[in-house]
Amino acid sequence: MDDGGWWFHLRRCVDCGNVGCCDSSIEQHARRHSESTGHRVATSFEPGEHWFWDYVDERAAAAVPLSPPFSRPEGQPAPGPEGRVPEGWRELLH
Repeated sequence: MDDGGWWFHLRRCVDCGNVGCCDSSIEQHARRHSESTGHRVATSFEPGEHWFWDYVDERAAAAVPLSPPFSRPEGQPAPGPEGRVPEGWRELLH
């Protein structure tokens, strides 16, 4: 997801590990990944969050075991990445 943009929160595909931005982010990479691949479930990639989401059924999904890493680095702020988040970013969220 290194397209020069920024994200609000990150999600991780449980099928392939792809990390994309959440539905509140401008690009909505995680949802677009689900739609283009058929990988329906993602988990939060935010530190301290432990939930799973089914993009097809639009509801919480059962947890599945995953290999690390389980989140973005704690030192990386959200929104991020640091240095790319524009002023007034809250007004840009979906």
